[in-house]
Amino acid sequence: MKNVTIGYLFTGDLSKDEKIFLEEAKKKNVELVLLNLSRDSDEKRIEELIKSFDLVYNATAEDYVIEIVKTIEGMGKKVVDSSKAYYYIEDKWLFFLKCKENNIPTPETILLSENETIAKKELKEFGRWPVVLKRVVGTMGEYVEKADNISEAIGVINKFWKKGGKNFPVVAQEFIHSPSYRVTVIDGEIVQTALKENKGWKATGVYAKKFKKFEVDEKLKKIIDKVVRISGIKICGIDFFKKDGEWIVLEINSEPGFDFFEGERRKLIGKTLNYLVKVARQ
Repeated sequence: MKNVTIGYLFTGDLSKDEKIFLEEAKKKNVELVLLNLSRDSDEKRIEELIKSFDLVYNATAEDYVIEIVKTIEGMGKKVVDSSKAYYYIEDKWLFFLKCKENNIPTPETILLSENETIAKKELKEFGRWPVVLKRVVGTMGEYVEKADNISEAIGVINKFWKKGGKNFPVVAQEFIHSPSYRVTVIDGEIVQTALKENKGWKATGVYAKKFKKFEVDEKLKKIIDKVVRISGIKICGIDFFKKDGEWIVLEINSEPGFDFFEGERRKLIGKTLNYLVKVARQ
């Protein structure tokens, strides 16, 4: 059986994850080819490189990389996770709709108009204060702010628009005071839990300061299985809140972080590689 060749998309400097991926790939006789898209995004060069790849793994959550992922998919190569997952599942509004459609508990959410006057009316009718404003696309807690009244909310929305334009709509979501419970899943297996706490109101993204493990009860396990099934994302981190003692799904993330517990980072990367090899051989 021939060795598997996997293209690995990342941005920025070579991190500890990339170094461990290379080490683990060598142990498994996998040829891992790193593509730093911060320095090399030439379409023709990528096209030549991917001819030898059995699979491409996208390890970056940068918004612009999704266009490169679509380009690679257009060349006939499978990417984990796909551009479809990014657009139709990680989109915070569409994920909310998917959860509602499948009876998965999630914070009450509305999609806001790009017209400021209409948005004020929608927020008034929603009537949940404080409210969390989110751009439908954002990573690491970016484009997420809390507002205590309509004036503050409109200020936040205008700040989002000024910073990132109106290409991505904004949702308003009920504020749930809770730590964030992260569950990492690889190929249907729950491989890690991390209770994320912070002194401020944000505990997701880069804002959490303390991490500890928590037990997955039967109710949560059923919700996780359902979220994984409807999302189709095989390597993911799912964030939960607790409201009145019940589990609430906040969001799902592909390219999840492996660094909550340093002692488990290599194990998670090894499991990710095992899954990628399995898919590449199919």
